[in-house]
Amino acid sequence: MLNPILRSLVKVAVASLVVGTILAHFGITADQLMREFGLSAERIEDYARRGFSWAWPNVLLGAMVIVPIWFLAYLFRPPGQSRSE
Repeated sequence: MLNPILRSLVKVAVASLVVGTILAHFGITADQLMREFGLSAERIEDYARRGFSWAWPNVLLGAMVIVPIWFLAYLFRPPGQSRSE
């Protein structure tokens, strides 16, 4: 029915909503949790930027190898072969 990745994302979103609702019922907020762990919005943003700046060149480098291999495999697969087989 749904793509397995999309199904997993929906499950994570629903579980997050349930847990968030339970935590909110007990008066626990995201700001409180971040302060408890010694984090701030700026620090999380900095970690995200540093992670992205590390990952993006590696993704591009890998794609320069993987995409041509995938394209050749796609071009030279036997005729009449469907994706489900």
